[in-house]
Amino acid sequence: MNPDYIKKILLAVKEGKKDLDTALHELKDLPYADLGYARVDHHRELRRGYPEVIFCAGKTPNQVKGIVANMLPNGTNILGTRADKETFDAVKEICELAIYNEAGKTITITQTEQVLTNTYIAIITAGTSDIPVAEEAAVTTEFFGNKTERLFDVGIAGIHRLYDKIDLIRGAKVLIVIAGMEGALPSVVGGLVDKPVIAVPTSVGYGAAFNGIAALLGMLTSCTSGIGVVNIDNGFGAAYLASMINKL
Repeated sequence: MNPDYIKKILLAVKEGKKDLDTALHELKDLPYADLGYARVDHHRELRRGYPEVIFCAGKTPNQVKGIVANMLPNGTNILGTRADKETFDAVKEICELAIYNEAGKTITITQTEQVLTNTYIAIITAGTSDIPVAEEAAVTTEFFGNKTERLFDVGIAGIHRLYDKIDLIRGAKVLIVIAGMEGALPSVVGGLVDKPVIAVPTSVGYGAAFNGIAALLGMLTSCTSGIGVVNIDNGFGAAYLASMINKL
């Protein structure tokens, strides 16, 4: 639940514009709202600084729509990940503010504008095929109020493309480096910067890539220090961690 929403209710009680019973009714879902199929954690933004994010995969469009409808009155910003177009269309029916990123499969609803950080997160991909994971990460970092720079298709097969952007890379406070195949790019980037690198293996690659397992193992066994690794295709998880680091 948005802290400003709670303050608004308490101020109304203090000023006599709202009676206590009404305020308690409005705050009754503060810990969480039980929708039957989901328990929406309205307390998360107070605990963690970021509101609950809706993982849309495996949920029906109507379930996602119901969760969004429950979150909207609190004035919080809303992010849904792994959302298909049908789910977005269902959300759009109840909120004209909803925006769909087709590449990253994300839904965003901005009810409160954020001031972006001065420092930025760089999101780098080895190939164009890694862009869907990168867009999920980029939308998430921006949603959490971070200035974000995208740098796509600069993998080791043409390493000169990476060096051409070295100033942009070294200027970032934290980097998310995304690669499939053998997953070598985070090791290269990690050897060029003095900032933390979050490596994201993707499921891009031919048979022996084993849907990202080869890249995951390569990143986990990197000889470059200062690299952390998240799960396969987990752009959201990388972005969440990068945002926490960028705002330290």
